[in-house]
Amino acid sequence: MLSREASIFSGITLITVPTVMWGGTVLLGMLTHGAAGMQTHNALSTEQMALFRAGHAHAGVWIVLSLVIQILLDSARVVGVLRVLARFAAPLGAVILSGGFFGLAFSPFFSRLIYAGAGLMAFAVLVTGFGLIITSFSNRAAESDA
Repeated sequence: MLSREASIFSGITLITVPTVMWGGTVLLGMLTHGAAGMQTHNALSTEQMALFRAGHAHAGVWIVLSLVIQILLDSARVVGVLRVLARFAAPLGAVILSGGFFGLAFSPFFSRLIYAGAGLMAFAVLVTGFGLIITSFSNRAAESDA
């Protein structure tokens, strides 16, 4: 059973998924010039289209990763504030990074968001990973004592 915090963060994250789905139909419309997906009137350069594809792909994959992190944090030995920060950082990193790709299609300023989002996700992944490893060693030590 999920903790209350994991349920809340996972629920909020899942509510954002339709925005990724909508973006996919917009992107599909752009790539097929309206033959499939949502009809758009945006004329983007090849580079802009590549950045849109990268933003959309990262949004989908990183949202799934942030959901997995929510579940794994319930099993990881991570102290209070670090656990909460990792819970926030995972979905926030996914949104910020993918937004950075979309923004970069129009201004180099947005490359900062890519790095910020990657940093947030790296923080969440490392906290969760180390927490799981510590938990594993703690459980093994407890089994040896028994």
